[in-house]
Amino acid sequence: MNVGIITFPGSNCDYDIQNILCSFFSVKTEMLWYRDSFEQKKFDLLILPGGFSYGDYLRPGAIARFTPAMSSLKEHVRSGRKALGICNGFQILCEAGFLPGALLQNQNLKHICKDTVLNINSQNKFSHLLHDTASLCIPISHSSGNYYATPDQIRKMKDQNQIVFTYKDDNPNGSVADIAGISDKNTRVLGMMPHPERAVDPITGKEDGKKILTSFLDYCIGDET
Repeated sequence: MNVGIITFPGSNCDYDIQNILCSFFSVKTEMLWYRDSFEQKKFDLLILPGGFSYGDYLRPGAIARFTPAMSSLKEHVRSGRKALGICNGFQILCEAGFLPGALLQNQNLKHICKDTVLNINSQNKFSHLLHDTASLCIPISHSSGNYYATPDQIRKMKDQNQIVFTYKDDNPNGSVADIAGISDKNTRVLGMMPHPERAVDPITGKEDGKKILTSFLDYCIGDET
């Protein structure tokens, strides 16, 4: 499996996800610069990591959406291949129109950094291996994780099993319908605010993120065959 990790000015979780994929999943990775085009490389999966692209000026992801790398991502998804956006990556995917809705400033207007418990919708293809999992503990760290979508968008997402993760007992940021992560209707793109890559290595004291990434990668590999 060949994975590309798109790095923007201000990305700070790019090497985190690369290290986890290489060390715990034996996945081949390549760092990709935001100014470059790479349609010809034919990655199986493209990842937009967490961080503060362009310092979150204007809105998180509002500038990153216009970079050459995003044109390559568009062709990548159009061809049927998969994409994952974590935290700032989720914000960029929404700003660029890959996913519905938007990420607004946290309801309490503060940066939130803590563990959170997620409910899982295992009917979505990205989370299909989590059917026996009631909930998972995954860290969050964001200032703009307050997911918003219109009532009509929420209804459509529920009907199409696009809501993959929801906050279980404590909605930390005010997200509508407690949403923590969604996919597009074709299950080619997944965006989530929690950081599964920060809950894989046992040294962190948390390993629930490994379950999420295992399910995600299994779906990407299985869909290729």
